[in-house]
Amino acid sequence: MADLSNLKIFSTPVHECSYLEGEEATTVFVDPNATISKELYSQLSELGFRRSGSHLYKPHCAYCSACVPTRVIVDEFTPNKQQRRTWRKNQDLIRTEISSITTDEHYQLYHQYISAVHKDGDMYPPSEDQYHSFLTSEWNTTLFYEFRTATKQLVAVAVTDKLSQGLSSIYTFYDPDAKKRSLGVFAILSQIEQAKSLGLPYLYLGYWIKRCKKMNYKINYQPAEILTNGHWRHYLEGSTAAFNKYFDLPP
Repeated sequence: MADLSNLKIFSTPVHECSYLEGEEATTVFVDPNATISKELYSQLSELGFRRSGSHLYKPHCAYCSACVPTRVIVDEFTPNKQQRRTWRKNQDLIRTEISSITTDEHYQLYHQYISAVHKDGDMYPPSEDQYHSFLTSEWNTTLFYEFRTATKQLVAVAVTDKLSQGLSSIYTFYDPDAKKRSLGVFAILSQIEQAKSLGLPYLYLGYWIKRCKKMNYKINYQPAEILTNGHWRHYLEGSTAAFNKYFDLPP
């Protein structure tokens, strides 16, 4: 295990929350000058940290604990009816692992996605500098999966990090005109399948935020574990109220 005792952690000033209206947020992040190995990155993921570009961060808000780290238990995952339908619908797509996403074709798909789906978010308007600084790192842990139709049309890209204990789904962008395909769902299902083929037990999905529509889908991949009070625990679908009360989670 990597030694975390000398790792410097910094905190941002209190700022407006990007996910919940009216809430204030604080983020802690790992020293940007620290040397990040796969082992260290994997340990920090166990503690709830996520990657954005070459930065590792996690929410550390004084009065809110709505951001809950979530991961899928790969070997036990059972798709629901809608997920099975999405999987069948996209069996014509060809998934390829590629070494980089530096082509204009990849960036134009990202630009199209952000402009159509996240026009009200922090990443709009998109730029090439933002694109590269957000999705890539220099730690040799990142995998890029592109999805193409039989006619070679690029319809989706999934950015995934390979950790010691699982894959971490960093970001997926896709053709907003292909709504019927549910490409975001299909990309997660594909990453679950890939983690299983690699013998990795988990797919990390980032932060589940129950009260945020754009982030509450992450608990739909069952069975799941969530990080509460420093421990990864099974999330019990169908008994949300009792579970939240027991672990002191937000309603």
